[in-house]
Parts: sequence; C-alpha cells; structure tokens
Amino acid sequence: MMRPNFDPAVNIAIKAARRAASVINQAANQLDLLNIEAKAHNDFVTEVDRAAEAAIVDILREAFPGHGILAEESGRSDPEGRHDGEYVWVIDPLDGTTNFIHDFPQYAVSIALTRKGVPEHAVIFDPVSNELFTASRGRGAYMNDRRIRVSRCLRLADALLGTGFPFRQFAHIDTYLAMFRELAQKSVGLRRAGAASLDLAYVASGRLDGFWEIGLSPWDMAAGALLIQEAGGFAADFDGEDGYLDSGNIVAGTPKVFTELLLAVQSRWNARA
Repeated sequence: MMRPNFDPAVNIAIKAARRAASVINQAANQLDLLNIEAKAHNDFVTEVDRAAEAAIVDILREAFPGHGILAEESGRSDPEGRHDGEYVWVIDPLDGTTNFIHDFPQYAVSIALTRKGVPEHAVIFDPVSNELFTASRGRGAYMNDRRIRVSRCLRLADALLGTGFPFRQFAHIDTYLAMFRELAQKSVGLRRAGAASLDLAYVASGRLDGFWEIGLSPWDMAAGALLIQEAGGFAADFDGEDGYLDSGNIVAGTPKVFTELLLAVQSRWNARA
C-alpha cells in the first residue's frame, strides 16, 4: 500500500509527535521515579508532560517560526508577542496523564494546526499501540497508512458511545449523570477510557459510533474533531454549531448517530438548573 502524500505540516507534526512519544515511552519504564504535581483537583502534570511538550514545541518552532502555539502546559505563545496570528498549533503532549501515571495504557500525543481558529491539520499518536492518526482538511483521515471512515452505524440504539466524566469541575455533574443515565439506556454501551483525543480518533476509525463530553480544553478536541469530519462524521458543540473549541462541550459521531446523540444531550443540557 502506498503511503499517503501528507501535507508538509502533517509530516512535521508527525515528527514532533514521535519525538514526544520517545520521551513518554522512556519514562513509562520508570514510573516509580516520576515527580507528579497536582495542577488542580484531579488534574496532574509530570516532568514527562513538560519534556514531551518541549520536544514538540522545539520542532514546530524550528519549522514554522511564524506560527503561534497553544499548549496545555506552557499556554499561548506567539512570535514577537502577537496574539493575532493566522496559524496556531494546538498541542496536548500527553493526553491521559492520569492513565499514564497509573500505567493504564490509554494515552496519546495530540497536535493540530488551526488557521483562524479552524483546525486544518491533525495528528494523534498512541505510543502504546504505535497507531498514528492523521488528517488534513479536504484530504481525508488515516490511521497509519490506511484511509479510515466512521462506522456505518445508523441508530443510537445500535451505537457504542465514548464519553468522559467531569473530573476537574463538578458544576455540571448532575446534568452529566442525567445524560449518562439516558444514553446508557438508549445505546448498546458506554465507554470512558480517559483520553478524549483517542476517543475521538476511535470515532473517526469506526471503533466508537459517537462521543460526548463536557468541559474539555481545545487541545483535547482540535485534532480529533478534524479526524472525525474528514472520516465522514460530524462534530459540534451542544448547540449543534462549530463552537466546541470555545465552549469545551462536544458531541461527535456518524451522521445518523450524531443527530440522535445531539438531541439527547441537548435535552438534558437545556434542562439544567
């Protein structure tokens, strides 16, 4: 099978993701030596997160010195202090840190390039399974060298759904539990693995039929949402619009499942106190 002809930005992002993965894999063999800090309640960071992010940023800055960067650990940085750049890289160096520090093998590196706030290129790399998910707007989505599509699931009743429990902020916990209760009864099953970027990649590759979560950050969603769209699925905020990077709330899935899932989530979200 011929290797896809990736955009140069994707090739650089792949290089950066693999460099970060080498940092992560090396540390995975010495978890008992990790220095773990709590950024907030149930929100952890390690020197691995920071080292992986630094490796990514170094590669991206060398290749694209005029691009801005929005990274989980270091925040927003722009060339010459500008905050109006057209291109911004959105980076999660280790999505699923809590999984990683517990040796639970579900975590990933997520990198997206946005143009005027819209994801244009995406790379998600799973260093455990060595699976590489890539997408460019208008050019399809891939896992390793194979084109991927969302599943053919046509009904919520037949769907396997991914989700993520609120773990930092609990203001909407009752609303989320109402969604969970309803969707547990309306689908064939719910899965909460703990790394949103991989959950979204699994929707794109047909392993999950839909996904929803409340209170994510842009770096959790930017790459995965583009993967789903390029694989033939839909991703939106709880209003059915494209504001998920701003709101932090996302619904995604196959075209048919997405519609039913969005309606179920909306009904509970709009009824919240």
